[in-house]
Amino acid sequence: MGKFVKAINLSDCPLGQGKSCELQGKKIAVFNVSGTFHAIDDTCVHRGGPLGEGDLDGTVVTCPWHGWQYDVTTGVSPVNPAAKVQSFPCKVQGNDVCVEV
Repeated sequence: MGKFVKAINLSDCPLGQGKSCELQGKKIAVFNVSGTFHAIDDTCVHRGGPLGEGDLDGTVVTCPWHGWQYDVTTGVSPVNPAAKVQSFPCKVQGNDVCVEV
């Protein structure tokens, strides 16, 4: 098990939005789904697009570069389950969103 590290402030990621950050040398995308935070690898497996900059619809983020989609709760593509990115546990501590890395 890793340890939880502050990724962003609560105010950095409004409802229905994502935010890219870097934790211990790894690019992570944090998403606010109805007040619950989820984190996945920020790099799309297709061409490396920044998932944290993609549009979030429910729990599905669409990569801004070529439209690949991932469920932010699992990291798995709803279109092609073989396409997936790593997901990370999140928790809120005070005003911080922390991700386990």
